[in-house]
Amino acid sequence: MLKAEIRKQALKDRLLLNDSLYHALNESLLKQFKTLNFSQIKNIHIFLPITEKKEPNTFLLIEWLSKTHPEIKIIVPKADFETALMTHHEYLGKDDLKKNLYNILEPQKGSLHEGEINMVIIPLLAFDKHGYRVGYGKGFYDRFLQDINAQKIGLSLYPAIEKIDDVNEHDIKLDFCITPTEIIKL
Repeated sequence: MLKAEIRKQALKDRLLLNDSLYHALNESLLKQFKTLNFSQIKNIHIFLPITEKKEPNTFLLIEWLSKTHPEIKIIVPKADFETALMTHHEYLGKDDLKKNLYNILEPQKGSLHEGEINMVIIPLLAFDKHGYRVGYGKGFYDRFLQDINAQKIGLSLYPAIEKIDDVNEHDIKLDFCITPTEIIKL
């Protein structure tokens, strides 16, 4: 399937999830996330969920990390839609977040992080068995991931699809993908 078709179907499927199932899937994602090895992780970049699009609730991961691994610095993105680039900021808590024009939560006062990033939790609509992902099509994460040497971990409410047919040279492969039932090494 082509990315445009996958994107359309994945968005439709997510929006059809009832609140109870959505909550249960997120709890299962958290359970899988807790099994990752954080011993060498000094900082982790995590996307903030667009709840209207029923993205995985990364606040569950952030809250667990804050309690269990307070030594790990949590970094969150801020998107510039004119350049299609992101900046990365220290997470200071929910009170520091504000929705932008696209309804995406972004940090307001968190200091800019320009240092190393050890792990990136990546949003996606779907992913395939070869480690490629379908996002919203703007390329923010592909550009960001090109120049860093970090574990690249997708977060998906659904299992892998067989194959994305229109992968291109700018698409960055995931190392792992967390689903509600397993962590898939790609």
